[in-house]
Amino acid sequence: MRLIIYLFFLTFFFGKLSCQNLPQGVITKIAFGSCNLQWSRQRMWNYVIQNKPQLWIWLGDNIYSETDNMDEMERMYNRQKLNPNYKKLLETCPILGTWDDHDYGTNNIGKNFPEKKNAQQLHLDFFNVPKDSPRRKQEGIYSAFDLGEGNKSIKLIFLDTRYFRDDPSPDGDILGENQWKWFENTLKENQASITIIGTSVQFAAAEHPFEEWLHFPKSYERMKKTIAQSGKNHVFFISGDRHISEINKISEGLPYPLYDFTSSGMTHSHFTYKDDGNKNRVSPLCISQNFGIIEIDWDNQKIYLESRGKGNFLYYKYEIPFKELE
Repeated sequence: MRLIIYLFFLTFFFGKLSCQNLPQGVITKIAFGSCNLQWSRQRMWNYVIQNKPQLWIWLGDNIYSETDNMDEMERMYNRQKLNPNYKKLLETCPILGTWDDHDYGTNNIGKNFPEKKNAQQLHLDFFNVPKDSPRRKQEGIYSAFDLGEGNKSIKLIFLDTRYFRDDPSPDGDILGENQWKWFENTLKENQASITIIGTSVQFAAAEHPFEEWLHFPKSYERMKKTIAQSGKNHVFFISGDRHISEINKISEGLPYPLYDFTSSGMTHSHFTYKDDGNKNRVSPLCISQNFGIIEIDWDNQKIYLESRGKGNFLYYKYEIPFKELE
């Protein structure tokens, strides 16, 4: 009986707090982050809330499960929901996002994870996706959402870089053909003023030994070609995974510069990381705990990317005029 009452409490309480509704009206501020230990105190949420975001985006490693035991993974998700500071965030704004390896399964795992179908359902439960949603039946958690209105609209596209992912190789694929076709059609039909693509691993960083799109050269080039041929302006990436924060920019083979804003390390960062001389980085390198803020100034046609940390400290702020992405 106690178990039944507890499960009812979780369903009722978290259903009200974390329902996957969308922010209404014109969107001017979005916060995002990744790499979050569910057993930690997670004080960063208080500083996120100070920025009054209209939406929070998870970019993976939302919890650290490292397991193929789905009962254990469910307990870890529930522990995250019970964190008092995270609950405060859920009371202020909706949440959306994707996963990475540690909340999908085990370290660096891809399409061969045996429990991926069950892990998908737990991920969707965490975001309170309705039980009758088509996302419950598709393979993989990729998704897209329309925010805002008219010439102040945003398309959010979240990629799944785990469910279909091959092992890294010159011919390896990171998305899988079904997801590629979905993405290409989504981008082709997109009429939004700004498009934000969420990917758990970095897209535009220079070659490094950690997970990134460049370890899948064919997928990397296909992504650039897809964006170039879509004819869509004002497209940029946000990413996680690295336990650092930085902004990378690439231009080769593209009609305009493509930015990738990485924010990673909500509870733990790569504080001993030594600068690798990343040639694509255009921002300072932040190796402290951090979260990202995307602020859109629709009137002055500018996008501001901010990396913030403890005490809401501003590590850096980067300005991108709309016209640079045209």
